[in-house]
Amino acid sequence: MNSAISERVELAKLCSSRDWSKAIRVLDSLLSQSCAIQDICNRAFCYSQLELHKHVVKDCDKALQLDPTAAQTQCFYFPYVGRAFSALGRKEDAIAVWERGYEHALRKSADLKQLLELEELLTVAKPGKQDISFISDNHVADSKLSTPVSLSTPYVDGKLNETLKYQNEYNTSRLFQERRDVSKFCNMSNDKFDPRNGTNDEERSQSSLSSSELASDTNEKSCENFKNLTVLSDGSKLSVESADASENSSICGDNCYGGLSDLTSTNQMPHGLTNGTHKNFDTPSNSSDSGTALSEKSEPCSKSSAISSNSSDITEGHCLPNNSSDTHNEISDEAKRSKKFCVAKISKTKSISVDFRLSRGIAQVNEGNYAYAISIFDQILKEDPMYPEALIGRGTAYAFQRELEAAIGDFTEAIQSKPSAGEAWKRRGQARAALGESIELGYIALVNQDIKAIEDLTKALEFDPDSADILHERGIVNFKFKDFDAAVEDLSACVKLDKTNKSAYTYLGMALSSIGEYKRAEDAHLKSIQLDRSFVEAWAHLTQFYQDLANSKKAFDCLQQVIQIDPRYAKAYHLRGLLLHGMGEHRKAIKDLSVGLSIENSNIECLYLRASCYHAIGEYADAVKDYDAALDVELDSMEKFVLQCLAFYQKEIALYTASKVNSEFSWFDIDGDIDPLFKVYLFCCKIVLFLFRFNMQEYWCKRSHPKNVCEKVFRQPPLRDSLKKGKLRKQDIAITKHKTALLLAADLIGKKIQYDCPGFLPNRRQHRMAGLAAIEIAQKVSKTWRSLQVDWKHSNRSSKSGKRHRRKERISLASQNRGGAGCSTSSSSETSASYGSGEDRSSSRPMMSWQDVYSLAVKWRQISEPCDPVVWVNKLSEEFNSGFGSHTPMVLGQAKVVRYFPNYERTLDIAKMIMRDKLFVHNKSDEPIDLSKEGKLENIEHAKSCDDLYELVGEDFWLATWCNSTAFEGKQLEGTRITLVKMAQQPGYDFAIRTPCTPSRWEEFDAEMTMAWEAICNAYCGETYGSTDFNALESVREAILRMTYYWYNFMPLTRGTAVVGFVVLIGLFLAANMEFTGNIPKGVQVDWEAILNFDPNSFMDSVKSWLYPSLKISSSWKDFPDVTSTFATTGSVVAALSSYDD
Repeated sequence: MNSAISERVELAKLCSSRDWSKAIRVLDSLLSQSCAIQDICNRAFCYSQLELHKHVVKDCDKALQLDPTAAQTQCFYFPYVGRAFSALGRKEDAIAVWERGYEHALRKSADLKQLLELEELLTVAKPGKQDISFISDNHVADSKLSTPVSLSTPYVDGKLNETLKYQNEYNTSRLFQERRDVSKFCNMSNDKFDPRNGTNDEERSQSSLSSSELASDTNEKSCENFKNLTVLSDGSKLSVESADASENSSICGDNCYGGLSDLTSTNQMPHGLTNGTHKNFDTPSNSSDSGTALSEKSEPCSKSSAISSNSSDITEGHCLPNNSSDTHNEISDEAKRSKKFCVAKISKTKSISVDFRLSRGIAQVNEGNYAYAISIFDQILKEDPMYPEALIGRGTAYAFQRELEAAIGDFTEAIQSKPSAGEAWKRRGQARAALGESIELGYIALVNQDIKAIEDLTKALEFDPDSADILHERGIVNFKFKDFDAAVEDLSACVKLDKTNKSAYTYLGMALSSIGEYKRAEDAHLKSIQLDRSFVEAWAHLTQFYQDLANSKKAFDCLQQVIQIDPRYAKAYHLRGLLLHGMGEHRKAIKDLSVGLSIENSNIECLYLRASCYHAIGEYADAVKDYDAALDVELDSMEKFVLQCLAFYQKEIALYTASKVNSEFSWFDIDGDIDPLFKVYLFCCKIVLFLFRFNMQEYWCKRSHPKNVCEKVFRQPPLRDSLKKGKLRKQDIAITKHKTALLLAADLIGKKIQYDCPGFLPNRRQHRMAGLAAIEIAQKVSKTWRSLQVDWKHSNRSSKSGKRHRRKERISLASQNRGGAGCSTSSSSETSASYGSGEDRSSSRPMMSWQDVYSLAVKWRQISEPCDPVVWVNKLSEEFNSGFGSHTPMVLGQAKVVRYFPNYERTLDIAKMIMRDKLFVHNKSDEPIDLSKEGKLENIEHAKSCDDLYELVGEDFWLATWCNSTAFEGKQLEGTRITLVKMAQQPGYDFAIRTPCTPSRWEEFDAEMTMAWEAICNAYCGETYGSTDFNALESVREAILRMTYYWYNFMPLTRGTAVVGFVVLIGLFLAANMEFTGNIPKGVQVDWEAILNFDPNSFMDSVKSWLYPSLKISSSWKDFPDVTSTFATTGSVVAALSSYDD
């Protein structure tokens, strides 16, 4: 009892001296003993003096919940909650509250003073009047801010009412004018201002969207990671709320985007300490509701963001959308008009209190004077080394300086000093998440930082379980950590609590998209845009969403919206360049990428992509220049480091291609000329870049670093030497009648390779490549068949056995070369000669092996997209010759790979069938794991997911499909390996198909392919040669499909097996006078049809239904000019692939 009395005496003294932060601490202590409505109202009043408006609302709501009929609650609630909403920019909510209060007072006639006060407030606020504002534009606070509340405030020892009365009469405008220089903080008068949602135009122009991102998303510089971690906001600065105001949230416990949240959120700078005015930093409060302090609310006022109000203020006043490293915040237009306010009541006495010093330190943080702010906090900490609010303030300043480890140290000390400081837990979580983007850390360390960040944010939620802000923060960190299920859960909970949080909707859309919930994902993205149609980050993420689904029209529409909103948003031009590049429109892509680079000249993504475009269209000098520029960019993330490695490797390929420009295309031989080790590392970099989208950094191979390759492989000569050997000649570029005829035909034929499935963009350049390759294959194979047909006629006069022996000997002899460029036994010169002339010089008769046929398509695929490495696996280094092969994931972690996940259920069922049939699988060491014991068979039957299968086996495992051999009766070839690997550092699994091309497997499939090719030749070159009878060609069709089946299961290329296989199929049908005039049906991926069937006959049955009706007898291709002579040089081929326009 005596203790309570002494505390109330102390409370009266603190209010008399206007030390509102410490007064709140005392009230917290009193409320921990007895939850009295009067004390809750008193605390709300103290918060109002500190302009921590969210806490005002929170305490008023709590008082109303405890006793809705209490007179003091009603008298206090309506005016103060309305003012809080108004200060937060929520004008409509403010008016609604005042109207409710006015009606209540009118009916009850209980408080005439309240009736008149509300009537005056409504008169000012009603439409047609000026906006309600308690703080003027020039920082002069309206005296209404301190309206007397004697009727609703408590009486403590006869002094508190007097104190409050004095306070009400205090002219705050004078204080604001006296301290204008210290308090340049922006007021969040706009209810739409969501720091998570925005930054001003100038700041936005400085940030770029990742991704990707999204997404990311979702990834900018590592130094920006702290800022980027949680928010889409770009530059909003730190606003510190009274840290003490609540012990639990020491600095902005509610939704306030405290320092880090802002800090981590912004792309430019972490949002800072949002403090209402007085740094309640010092006022530790016990109630979790009253979380105060470093809330991130920051709206840039002349490029400095404001100190924002309380956590509760912050959620409502400004929820910054935390975006992945790629995204940045945007401040809504209405927010830009928000007014300024200054540090709450500052004593007129010359002595500066700790609260005022905290306030000044926070002001310096908001102004970007981090070193000075740190010096102020240092002075405070000299007097009290474990003062939690000062530690949080200094930690936030360190975070803005990107001294993340120092920031984490301060937040840790704040937690040790006050374990209930929820804001310190939150900020440390944000700092750790930002540190998790640092390139200096190893992969394991990066992941550990993310895990610790999630743990800290989870702890912060214990103090404030209904904090939309913390849920938002943790959802973003979970998204970054690739725990998409947890991200969806957090962000869904966040938007239930805060339906206006556009950033949360954007991240929710990205998380839902990752787990394959595309309709819900689209709805979430559209909801974000509905909340703010000028939110460029939401438009950009929706662009990436549509691009991932291969909906180019909607993607272009979204990008047009982004550019209309902000013509200087560099990421928009990068995204459009990326989209155009993916569609084969390289020249158009260069234009957009150049605009993006004019805005951000060191954007490595734009530099690398533009270099790739120049490389593809034969402008090698510009390509090398951009590759060099990319190599000079200062690194700040692992993903950008991988891009630099790719730039190094691709520059070498560009120099090589430049040296071959004027040579015959047959001498363009990447497989034979480029060092095998070089190709391996190039391919590894490309794979890793793809996997980085799914946070799969553990796949990074350190040996891929250029410094480990430079001294081991032959380097290409410099550009001037390469260009001496070849520049694009006029005759290569000139369009002739023959070229035009071929290009028109190729465009029509090549379109037939297009998959109508999510994730597969139509690519005009690839279509032309496929058409030209198919025509050339038809022309060369036709010559071979003509020669073989002559042999057949001749041998028909001989004995049957003699005929078979000679034909088999001829085809087998050619197959020993493995198609020249693709052949592991032929030299580059042998390859080129064989490819160039197509003649066996000893016999003067054309001969081709199966690999010669496929090498034609491979070569076209290599030149059409030089930055997508396609090489024969058996031409890689010996080190990788055993076991190196393709990896096609359906699931990575929790992410469903949009292109291949449609095959997930079928692959899972096949895996279960093989497990039941074989009763064993193999572990990573290729040792068998017995599945015949302990009722595992029954468990296999009931398995519905990767989780179920993994739990059944108990470790990483693989199993293999099989292919029934046609060449060797009764033999089964190892088909594709289905692998299930538990992710080491993130939730989920790598569920994929892999095809290791070991030497023994290569030999088996080589023999099978040789026999399949011989079967095609035998079927066509006999009595059916030249036939135009569709039925008579049935055996030819089946033979072509059978070889295609083995090709897809063989998977002998590092990439591109699917497209090469279908191009050859079209070419062979043409050679046999059958033209494919239809399209591949929607949802069908022909290579997967082959992979998931164990017998070639089953595969043929699965494709005949749609393929055969689309085959028409036609020999019109025979009228086409010869591809080899029309496009004789490498330069002419490059020009042909790059010459189309609208």
